Amino acid sequence: MNSNGLTRKHESLIRSLYTRHGRRKAKCCVCEGVRAARELYTLRPELVRFTVATEAGCKAVAIPGERFLVGEEKMRELSGTVNSQGILAVAAIPEEPPAHVRPADPFLFAIDQLGDPGNFGTICRTLRAAGLSELWYTKGSIDPFGDKAVRSALGAQFALKLRSFETLAALSDAAKHFGYTETWLTDPHDGESCFTAPNLYDRSVIVIGGEANGVTPLEGARHVMIPMPGNYESLNAAQAATIFLFEYVRRSECRKG
Repeated sequence: MNSNGLTRKHESLIRSLYTRHGRRKAKCCVCEGVRAARELYTLRPELVRFTVATEAGCKAVAIPGERFLVGEEKMRELSGTVNSQGILAVAAIPEEPPAHVRPADPFLFAIDQLGDPGNFGTICRTLRAAGLSELWYTKGSIDPFGDKAVRSALGAQFALKLRSFETLAALSDAAKHFGYTETWLTDPHDGESCFTAPNLYDRSVIVIGGEANGVTPLEGARHVMIPMPGNYESLNAAQAATIFLFEYVRRSECRKG
């Protein structure tokens, strides 16, 4: 454990990674917190550049590679949270899969201009729980490797293949190239029921929209909704995503039976 080697250059890099510009320039991100760091170390240890930790942080998780021991005060200075858990890793941002690499998932899940880190993080964790490996997103969505997004997802994005697209139309066209022929736009009040639409998960794309404006209109797409007997205005994006993803799990389990 190197307790003296943390330099001003290291500190400057960490602080820069709390901005989108800094992450783009360094091609790195901050992964903070015990559970998020554990996910990173377990799933993608080759991405880790270095870790800064307090004594408590060092005891909480096995840290690979270069690491620097710091006091509580220094950790508070470097942390992006009010109450630090005593561990902060700097990691390279994973590259997107090459454009020619075919997705393995039976259907694709996408977010369109979704900006809330809490919703994004829940969706990443739910995708993992549902056994899926891809998340596609459009320009205008949250940076998947912003510090708040990483904390919210508890590092789950490091387990996913993320692919970005300029527009929803470009995303849909790319999906069709791989044989995902139908695009479904989620809608609070219009479309087929997610519980009865027969081909919803059959080589398709399901798109959850942003919190403010919903999904971008797309010619030729089908609409799907979550029935709400209480006639409520809408669920938030993460709640809706969880219902859609676990309806897929339910159908898969029923087929096994």
